[in-house]
Amino acid sequence: MATIPPYPTYSGEPTGGAPLRHAHWWQRKWVRYGALITLLALSGLVILALVRQQTGSEGFLVGLGLAVLPVPLLIAAFRWLDRVEPGPWRNLLFAFAWGACAAALIAIIANSFATKWIATATADPSGADTLGATVIAPIVEESAKAAAVLLVFLFRRRDFTGIVDGVVIAGITATGFAFTENILYLGTAFGTDQLTGDRGIASVTAATFFVRVVMSPFAHPLFTVLTGIGFGIAALSAERQHIRRVLVPLSGLLLAMGMHATWNGSSTFGEYGFFAVYAMFMVPAFALLTWLVIWTRQRELKTVREELPAYAAAGWLTPTEPYALGSMRARRVAREYARRQLGGRPAGRAVAQYEAYATSLAFLRRRGRLGRANADFVVRERELLQELWRRRDVARPALDHAARVTAPPVAAPPWPGYGMQGVYGVYGYPPQPGHPALPVQPMQPGHPALPVQPVQPTMPVQSTMPYPAYNPYRT
Repeated sequence: MATIPPYPTYSGEPTGGAPLRHAHWWQRKWVRYGALITLLALSGLVILALVRQQTGSEGFLVGLGLAVLPVPLLIAAFRWLDRVEPGPWRNLLFAFAWGACAAALIAIIANSFATKWIATATADPSGADTLGATVIAPIVEESAKAAAVLLVFLFRRRDFTGIVDGVVIAGITATGFAFTENILYLGTAFGTDQLTGDRGIASVTAATFFVRVVMSPFAHPLFTVLTGIGFGIAALSAERQHIRRVLVPLSGLLLAMGMHATWNGSSTFGEYGFFAVYAMFMVPAFALLTWLVIWTRQRELKTVREELPAYAAAGWLTPTEPYALGSMRARRVAREYARRQLGGRPAGRAVAQYEAYATSLAFLRRRGRLGRANADFVVRERELLQELWRRRDVARPALDHAARVTAPPVAAPPWPGYGMQGVYGVYGYPPQPGHPALPVQPMQPGHPALPVQPVQPTMPVQSTMPYPAYNPYRT
């Protein structure tokens, strides 16, 4: 049942009068963050020294300058995919740093050790190099990159809600790894050219740059994205589906290793093996995964349009917001309008945050309706509703303007209604005085909808804070 005030107030006394236990020093947030930053910094310094040792100072600087070129484009592409529910930058920064420092360090040490051991054991250095590239490297590198996805999945679970989140974290991690690896390859190629005197297009540096930066900048992200998709499917699964939540990410990791091994082994398939694998395998796989991610993003927008009307009927959102929040064009119009008319960049930032919180709320309700909600459903729902309420004064006018500008000329609301058909006007704007909103109807038999605070004609929605929603799915 709803209570007043809408959010419970807590006294400073512990429950039941028992003293609160202080967290151990290693459980404190600043200790964990400090340990993680120290680990990544040390890994970066060690990998920097190892790469510089192999390439030389001049080769390292040349490799660094060339390897950084595709990084902004790849990060922008993954960030574009994540526009529906943008994840926090700290997760992306961690993923890139892990790939560029920790994963690269693990790979360079493990690959070198394994290749030398095989060469010593078999007395066949050439065969050891081939085996290391086609078997050892895919296993080591994909496992090292997958560790970043696993860490975000375990410790940033609220930010990891579906396939797109898995793709973005995996892709950013692989981008960081490829960045460090390209420094090594391009720096080594430059050192070779210095010894042979080759220059220009005929140089080894130019050939390496063309293959690794121009033709296949997406190679490492493409491999690791398969692991990210596995974790994304696991995130969509119910907590009780333990086997699925383990086997699906593991299957994605095995597929990533297989694709990586095929790519590395293309040079052993003959003179044109690389181009054959590139045209017949890599390009179709890249196109298929791109389609999958874009299709998933469209489904996310559909989820927003389907789930948020319940909160609009309860008074938390205006009737126009579900449509505006379910359209990327309307979102962009709302942000631009806020920047121009409602307070500059801070207003635009507030609208962007409002859109992100509303999307998270829609995904949360979707999981609850499908029986996949976590134990903190009620707490998380109230947190998101409170964040929306804090930004409503700026976001609501902007989203209303966006809905008016982008709404299609139809005679019914452009979103699925929950018992609201015929109540609102042509574009779903608030009812006129004397026509209060109807209560929300149950979504499914046995699953009651959120409690409704009816909209009074003499009291606009914005003037009073509605009652909070309770969790109708918790047993």
